[in-house]
Amino acid sequence: MKGASFKDSPPLTDRVNAYDEAHLVTYLRLLDAAEEGADWREVCEIVFGLDVAADPDRAKRIHDSHLARARWMTEAGYRHLLEPRMQ
Repeated sequence: MKGASFKDSPPLTDRVNAYDEAHLVTYLRLLDAAEEGADWREVCEIVFGLDVAADPDRAKRIHDSHLARARWMTEAGYRHLLEPRMQ
């Protein structure tokens, strides 16, 4: 099941974390969908591979929490991606 690779909510750290890095493409897809005004239910099915009808509350929670983290990435998190990494 595709949705199993996603947590209900991304880890909310004050820096970019491994989960964020693993889901950057997902965040971009969510931002694009939001910009286009896509229905969150359709986004959940396409992006997360979730059966929204089976558990709409969980699907909405996953969508909203990941979209919020994606927006955080555009406002603050991206700066951490630009910093030199320690080897």
